[in-house]
Amino acid sequence: MQCGAEDLALVENATTGVNTVLRSLEFNTGDEILVPDHAYQACRNAIDFVARRWGVKVVTVNIPFPIEGPHTAFDIIMAGVTERTVLAMIDTVTSPTGLLMPFERLTKELEARGVAVLLDAAHGIGMVPLSLDKLGASYTTSNCHKWMCAPKGSAFLHVRKDLQHLIHPLTISHGMTFPLGDTTRFRHEFDWTGTRDISAACSIPATIEYMEKMVDGGWPAIMKHNHDLAIEGRRILCERLGLDEPCPEEMIACIATLELPEGGDAGIPLHEPDPLHKVLQDKYGIQVPVWSWESPKGRYIRISAQLYNHIDEYHYLADALATELNI
Repeated sequence: MQCGAEDLALVENATTGVNTVLRSLEFNTGDEILVPDHAYQACRNAIDFVARRWGVKVVTVNIPFPIEGPHTAFDIIMAGVTERTVLAMIDTVTSPTGLLMPFERLTKELEARGVAVLLDAAHGIGMVPLSLDKLGASYTTSNCHKWMCAPKGSAFLHVRKDLQHLIHPLTISHGMTFPLGDTTRFRHEFDWTGTRDISAACSIPATIEYMEKMVDGGWPAIMKHNHDLAIEGRRILCERLGLDEPCPEEMIACIATLELPEGGDAGIPLHEPDPLHKVLQDKYGIQVPVWSWESPKGRYIRISAQLYNHIDEYHYLADALATELNI
């Protein structure tokens, strides 16, 4: 990742980063916030909360899944922009569908039209290259505990310099008025929000250095390894289960979502696990998310790839699914 350290604020997770931006900004009645329907629900909840408070219209654009390619997502999102659009929340990689979005092209085009981009890069750092200064998004937030393998509670919010005066932490504390010293007001506010455990954040530099030494070629090699493994894992599952690949390889980073064949009871997301999820975990020792989703309606499974995974694990998962789904 490339950016100035003075433009980064440490937060607990990407959802906190999204809330920080949304709760800091002021809107006018009739303003529009654009969001794809593949957005992470917690972040969508924050948009809806703020929209009700300010009288803002939320414009939800429907991204198909299966999808032909990144141009489809780009065209649909840009078609949702109007003269009232002031903010768009875009994913680097969507959580429910695992789609690598054309976020760089979208950011450039949206910002050029005067639409501020809030980039939800929860699946970002450690998964895809992020040159934030070059990217030019108004706001970017990412989790370090996912693909960078840092402890939970370590994440960041990047705010472009010209907008930092607008953004304040969710907890207003001494940093708002205390003498600055050699830092900026933006950093001072976020660095001093009261008593909190910063040990997870302090581990980030060591995590970056340790991980990059695990593979020849460092982080670029890690990201390529994980991408290639996710592609191969998806191919194995599709061939074994007779499934079509729902998106081209260029829309896969390190996670891939597949719609399961019809049949079986689906769990209620965040309330009870899908029965298949439990069977895979308890009977086979496999931890992989299985859930139902409404947009589009279906029952899905999402695989991931990291350095600790091996190709044989995807064959094992494919065999387990074939057995449990009677394929």
